[in-house]
Amino acid sequence: MDGAEARADDAQLEPGVRRYLVDNAELVRADGELLAELGLKLAAENVVDFGPAALARVHAAHRREASARQQLEATARENYAAQGQTHGAVIDLLESRNHADLARRVDDLAQWRFGLTAGVVALEGPENTPAGWRALVEGQVDLLLGGHQSLHRMGFAPTALGLFEGRAERVQSMAMVRLAIWEPARQGLIAFGSEDPDGFTPDMGAELVAFLARVVERTAERWPVL
Repeated sequence: MDGAEARADDAQLEPGVRRYLVDNAELVRADGELLAELGLKLAAENVVDFGPAALARVHAAHRREASARQQLEATARENYAAQGQTHGAVIDLLESRNHADLARRVDDLAQWRFGLTAGVVALEGPENTPAGWRALVEGQVDLLLGGHQSLHRMGFAPTALGLFEGRAERVQSMAMVRLAIWEPARQGLIAFGSEDPDGFTPDMGAELVAFLARVVERTAERWPVL
């Protein structure tokens, strides 16, 4: 018998088996061993109860639903907390008195608000670099971010460790966002370093860090570079 004939026989057999079971339902109800194999039991006359097997499926579905809900709630709480901290950080940055104070506040909010290792502001030359800011050579921002079209970079970049100077050895991941300050624009970046390798990852959104970068840009433009 070839495969096609076997499939044809199976197609004819299945309706026949179903018809036989319907016509002889008492055989199934009376066979406790068969019901147990199927995960069924009789709850009342002519009623089949889907026992342990069905209950297990319902319990597993409930567990998955509860787990998904808990994850959503945890994510919502984390996002809300991060947004609250970011709003507080904006107020701190806007109260800066000069460029050096702005750089200090970026570092402070990184450590005390977000639990990070460091926060730095850097600017390309060759003109003067504000006090407290990291000095970069022309084109270095593109190199650190991975190209002149890149606006941010999340994850670990060994070439950026120098930004964090004495704390570089503790930095295991970082978030960097491009800055463009004054007219004509000078290229720079804001960078945050974390001791946690998973603190910043390439698949992580950069929206909050980019928001802080825009605040730093607008705040820095209050004063000329001396």
